[in-house]
Amino acid sequence: MVSRFFAGAVCAANLIAASSSIAAPTNRAAQPAYSSGGGFFSNFLALFTAVPRTLVNFPTNQKPGTVIVRTGERRLYLVLGNGQALRYGIGVGREGFTWSGVASVTAKREWPDWTPPAEMLRRKPELPRHMAGGADNPLGARALYLGDTMYRIHGSNEPHTIGTAATSGCIRLTNEDVIDLYNRVPLGATVIVQR
Repeated sequence: MVSRFFAGAVCAANLIAASSSIAAPTNRAAQPAYSSGGGFFSNFLALFTAVPRTLVNFPTNQKPGTVIVRTGERRLYLVLGNGQALRYGIGVGREGFTWSGVASVTAKREWPDWTPPAEMLRRKPELPRHMAGGADNPLGARALYLGDTMYRIHGSNEPHTIGTAATSGCIRLTNEDVIDLYNRVPLGATVIVQR
């Protein structure tokens, strides 16, 4: 029993150390004092909710580099070709914020700034009007912008929410996974969102 507890504690320490090793910009002067609940607690909870990135069989007619999001499964698939894809765990839009369609990646940003849209500010007036990129930013380490929509595929400072329906329609990954996806997906890539 003690050895299981010790092994769990070692795993927790390793996960927390790994998640904090993703370097965020060091200029914090322009950032407001706002945190959406990330940090140690979120990383600890992620131990129990983690969805590992996995190479899977995935027969499709879509060309390699296509991103297929299945919100009902809470999984994102990056088509590799030869009947295979990389599968990522994702957080999706909560009830009333789900959507489907086809878009393309029109922009990519490292440690993106965040400006909540007016509709979100009406729902949550306590949110900052603008937030510089960094470890406390809800968009996380990377963002891929989808067409001319307000939606993005982005990282998160709340890794425990991966596998849940907690967003306002964006597709959320852990910072580690969004960095991996960001490095693999070029501008112009097709993104297919299915319910």
